[in-house]
Amino acid sequence: MAGWARSHPRRAVAAKAALAAVLLFLVGVETVVLARQPTHPHAIVVATAVVVCLCAVPYARIPLTVRSRAAAVVSLTSSTVLIAGQHALKVWGLGEGIALLVLLTAVVHRAPARTAAFLGPMLGLSCVLAPMRDVRPGLFAVVYGVLTVVVAAYSMILRWQDAQRLRDLAAVRAAERLELARELHDLVAHHVTGIVVQARAARFTALDGARADATFERIEASGGEALGAMRRLVRVLRENGAQTQPLAGLAEVRALTDAFARTGPPVVLSVDSATADTLPADLAAAVYRIVREALTNIRKHAADATAVRVGLRAVPGGVELRVADDGGAPARLCEPAAAGATCRPEAGGGFGLAGLTERAVALGGRLTAGPAAEGGWELTAVLPLDDAP
Repeated sequence: MAGWARSHPRRAVAAKAALAAVLLFLVGVETVVLARQPTHPHAIVVATAVVVCLCAVPYARIPLTVRSRAAAVVSLTSSTVLIAGQHALKVWGLGEGIALLVLLTAVVHRAPARTAAFLGPMLGLSCVLAPMRDVRPGLFAVVYGVLTVVVAAYSMILRWQDAQRLRDLAAVRAAERLELARELHDLVAHHVTGIVVQARAARFTALDGARADATFERIEASGGEALGAMRRLVRVLRENGAQTQPLAGLAEVRALTDAFARTGPPVVLSVDSATADTLPADLAAAVYRIVREALTNIRKHAADATAVRVGLRAVPGGVELRVADDGGAPARLCEPAAAGATCRPEAGGGFGLAGLTERAVALGGRLTAGPAAEGGWELTAVLPLDDAP
């Protein structure tokens, strides 16, 4: 909801104004209808309803907990005074009741656990006691009680679903980090083995100046690549004894696009020759994984696509990968929750792009996905090179 408000500020303001207008309209109608016999208790009911309805409208500068606490305190105080003293002649409480249910849903669904455990019952009790201010509550008391239970239960289900989704997303991130660590382990082990072998050969073999320079140059190059891969291994966890697979590279990317084109729209693959010659193995593996997930998403969500473009080129500081299609733009946006942080899939969606974003961030890069300016959908990943100018 907060992300939608940030991306559609005018619609968010209109929605807030509409909510406030509807709630105050219900309070106004109740006031006009019941004003035939105005009393002091009735004035308390109207004033309480106005305050609670205003608290139910979201404000950027007033947190939800503050608004909910104020609404609960005002409503409970009013109910206590009227129930213990002089009851109102007739109370509907439609506007106040709906406002309390709106706040109850928001608190149980989104507030921190301790806050929800405290404010949730307070708001529920406020909603149940609102019709009790009437001399004869009747059916309203039953309806409000049932609605309070249903709304609270539904909000708890939403909260549990969000928590489960966050756990699933964390598991995907951990799995992607583990896979990246396995790939980097294989790469580093390969280079370190070569360094050891060449160093031993140089130790026990008589080499002239030129041959020695060539040998030490190869050792230096292998050591540099190993160090670069090790830098990208920082903060990536690895299980001991895990089975690894051979690293996929740009050749596998071409085979992947050819296989996709045989059963789907044609794919145009464009790779700079200089980039193909200098791309480290771990980054080539990341490129393969990103292209594979992007093509999978196109097959799932862009059945109307007629062409796919995959481009890999050098950019200042690294390489840039773009995968674009000309299909429609359904709800498959991967929205960063924070700048350069994680990818948050839409509700009901998968976690493929979230895992790839975790991989890109672990490598020091970034990944974004969204509608392209010229139409269709576009995924862009920028991966850094340690030795790039």
